[in-house]
Formats: sequence, C-alpha cells, structure tokens
Amino acid sequence: MDFIHKFLNIVAPPFTFFSICFLLPALFFYKFFLSILSSIFSENLSGKVVLITGASSGIGEHLAYEYARTGARLALIACRENSLREVADRAQEYGSPNVLMIHADVSRVEECKRIVDETMSHFGRLDYLVNNAGIASMCKFEDATDITDFRTVMDIKFWGSVYSTHFAVPHLRESRGKIIVLASSSWLPKPSMSFYNASGAAMVSFFETLRVEVQVSTIPVGKVGGCAKAIVNSACRGERYLTEPAWFRVTYYWKVFFPEVIEWSYRLMYINKPGTSHKEALSKKILDVTGAKNILYPSTIQNPENIKND
Repeated sequence: MDFIHKFLNIVAPPFTFFSICFLLPALFFYKFFLSILSSIFSENLSGKVVLITGASSGIGEHLAYEYARTGARLALIACRENSLREVADRAQEYGSPNVLMIHADVSRVEECKRIVDETMSHFGRLDYLVNNAGIASMCKFEDATDITDFRTVMDIKFWGSVYSTHFAVPHLRESRGKIIVLASSSWLPKPSMSFYNASGAAMVSFFETLRVEVQVSTIPVGKVGGCAKAIVNSACRGERYLTEPAWFRVTYYWKVFFPEVIEWSYRLMYINKPGTSHKEALSKKILDVTGAKNILYPSTIQNPENIKND
C-alpha cells in the first residue's frame, strides 16, 4: 500500500497538469457553444410559477420584480408581512399576473412543507424554487458571547433551503423545473462572517451533490442591485453558475491555487490589533476615504441596521 501511495504521489501531479492542459480548451469551447445556443433558445417564463424565499427585501425583492417583468406567477415567502405585501403589490405592477403571499419561517420544517403545499394548491404547479432566505451575522468567532445565538444563521440559510427543496423536488420533477441557490461568495474566508460563510459553503456542497442526484440548477451569486436581472437571465439560459459581477469569479481561482495569499490579504485588510475597534481595520479606512463602500456594497452592508432578518 505504501508503494502505491508513493507511486501515485509521483504520477498524480503531472498527470493532472497535462489532463487540465488537454481538457480545458475543449471544455471552454463546449461552454462557449452552449452559451450561444442558450442565448438563442432562452426559456420563456410567462405563466411559470416561481417560489422565492426571503422575498421581502434585498436580492429576493429584486428577483420578484425581475420575474414579474417576465410574466411569471409568483409565490413570495418572508417573515415580515408588511414588507412582503409591498413587494407583492409592486410585483403585480411590474407585470406578474398572480402573486401569492405566504408569511412563514423557513427555519421550521413544517413551515416549509406548508409553503410548498399552499403554492401547489393555489397554482397547481411549481417551476422554479429560489432559495434566497438568509440572515447576516458579522462577529468575530472569539467575540461571540453565546455561540448558540448563531444557530439561526444555519437554520435559515442552510436548513431552510434544504427543507424547501425536499418538499419541492417532486413537483419540480413533474414540471422539469429548476432550483436556484444564492450562496454568495462563500469560498472566501472573510473575517467576522465565519458563520454566514459556513452556511453558504454548506449550501454549495449540498446542492452540488443534489445536482448529481436530481440534476438541479445551482447558481451562487454575489451582491444585490443589477444581479437580480442577471440571475433571472442566467436561469432562463440554463446556466449552472452565475457570479455577479463577473470579474469576481477570479477570486475562486486565487482561493484554489493561492490560499495563503487570500488568507494573508484578509488578515492585512480586516484583522486589527486586539482591543481596538473594528473601525480601525485597514479595509474600512480605505473604503471610507475613497467612498468605494457606496459603490461596491448594497445598502444593507452600508447601513447594518437595514440588514434583513427573514
């Protein structure tokens, strides 16, 4: 056994290198060809039923508007009923012929079953499940006074998506529908967001496996704003992944090939000396001085009090 491992230690690296050199051009050509076909034969969403969790604000809200513009029928899910009602009314103004509001907590399995059951009862079908619900947690691990307080991050973002998907898959099989997953930039180890990043990474791993089992469509995305339209267009084209803005996908390769550089950069930019305020971090100083925060980040990050909790 030791001989086999020693042999593979020698053979595997060069074999992998030459395999990548051989396969990458063919893969890029194949994906380019598919992108042309998918642009020509984009899916028509008029009359399709789209279920969106966490639809009362942020990306979920903007996704509702983008799907409404395509003429899709919507089932909008959130905890904040008043905000959800405003989104539903606006979605109808944007062109959705039928909008169903469901006040629910996706962290509870029975609530997720009710969400899917009510959607099927109202529309009779389900074509898209958009797993968007999630809450942000920004706290250094060592500063957490009660570690159990962060259980809700996983309960809502990860388990809420798992529960909803479990009950939706049979109906999506019938309609040959799609599952869309918003996992943010979970591959980056950004400080003070360990729990949120963990929930996103868990989602990516879970739905990657589920894709193999049931051939679902998993789309990790970036920040709010223009990305809502990009998400809808990407789903219509049948793309497996979307990173918005597009340039951000290069960070994945830095993470894979140069993880030490990513870790060093984050320590330099985000970690400050013990006992000092997080406002002293180099990244915050740069963002404040240049005004880049207003350009690069959505309003929920610019003003933490606006962070959604549904």
